[in-house]
Amino acid sequence: MKNNIGIRREDISRYERRAPLIPAHLKELIRQYDLEFYVQPSAIRVFPDSEYLASGAFVQEDICPSQVVLAIKEIPISKLEPGKTYVFFSHTIKGQVHNMPMLKKIIDLGCTLIDYEKMTDEQGRRVLFFGNYAGHAGLVDSLWAYGQRLKILGIRTPFLKIRQANNYSNLTELKEDIKQIGKEIEAKGLPPEVGPFICGFFGYGHVSQGAQEIYDLLPAVEIPASELAETVEKGYFSLHRVYKAVFKEEDMVRPKEDFSFDLNDYYRQPEKYYPVTENYLPYLNVLINAIFWTPRYPRFVTRKFLENLYSSQAQPRLQVIGDITCDINGSLECTVRATDSEHPVYVFDPVSGQTVDSFEGRGPVVMAVYNLPAELPLESSTYFSQHLKTYIPNLAKADFKQAFEKIELDPVVKRAVITYRGELTPDYQYLNEYIKDLK
Repeated sequence: MKNNIGIRREDISRYERRAPLIPAHLKELIRQYDLEFYVQPSAIRVFPDSEYLASGAFVQEDICPSQVVLAIKEIPISKLEPGKTYVFFSHTIKGQVHNMPMLKKIIDLGCTLIDYEKMTDEQGRRVLFFGNYAGHAGLVDSLWAYGQRLKILGIRTPFLKIRQANNYSNLTELKEDIKQIGKEIEAKGLPPEVGPFICGFFGYGHVSQGAQEIYDLLPAVEIPASELAETVEKGYFSLHRVYKAVFKEEDMVRPKEDFSFDLNDYYRQPEKYYPVTENYLPYLNVLINAIFWTPRYPRFVTRKFLENLYSSQAQPRLQVIGDITCDINGSLECTVRATDSEHPVYVFDPVSGQTVDSFEGRGPVVMAVYNLPAELPLESSTYFSQHLKTYIPNLAKADFKQAFEKIELDPVVKRAVITYRGELTPDYQYLNEYIKDLK
């Protein structure tokens, strides 16, 4: 009997068109390792069913023959089957409230859960991620939102020509469009009312790098965070350029006591530091949030700050906040809910705390699409599949009937096992605190 893998269709959203493995890589794995793949049909997946059939996979509704089932996003509780091994982004490792019932069901059904997010090398670096594509789409959607917001305020900018990322047929077309807009800015300049146009980037990892890659297709000039005030107030800028400031940890916090900033100390004891980002925010037109955050760390944009910023007579410079990380009630207090590609933005009113799906209103426009890489499904799926396929042969032949200590899994995969046959593994026992009261 051949080892086999199942691939379920994504049904969390009609905008989720990605696949964990693409047909070309299935064909390669079938040929090299004599594996079988069962793929659920999908009307929206970026790779049509016919391509999976042509690769040698079985395309059918029932993928029960597969012990190991791959997906991208969370699997609806009603679709979980007893004893299966599921591999997907579970969004459970922070104890996310909305996914604890799913985790509890996985345990109750005696399932094994492997989370892509925890597949790391010996240095703790993730080996599977969509972060760069989240950055691509998030930056484009934020600039698109800025153009729409400024139009509401009576100012037309070249950013009005940008489309939402999922309205481009592919990444190449998207990049060409941004390049053309960059040429227009370089030749004709931006309206004086918006100059200097400055985009701030919180963070410098994969997500931020992906966002900056797109931003740098414009005539971009980087300036240190410490020079933002001088650039704006003293007029050290050109309307034929756009500017960016990339915030590292030392730009975002200061020690509470009289000692020098130390990165490792900040990671170990963030409570010893206080945020200073709000000193810079009035000089930004757009903020891109691309940091990893947990409740141990400070909040970098508070509701109180935004209330003060938007209570003045004049419109503030900061009009759009692109929260690519999309931590609800996390590092940015204006991210009170996630959005999707159909309604990608809302205006957050810092006085009332309410939101409205619009570009118009008191407060910043917040872009908080929870699955941004899905807006570039072709490229993001191909990139992800290229890295995931390395671990498939090992997953397919693993004997999940053995004790966790004895199962022969690649260490990268074994570090990502959240539950094993219905029990939390040693590294994830802390999650018991989040599910103990669930029925």
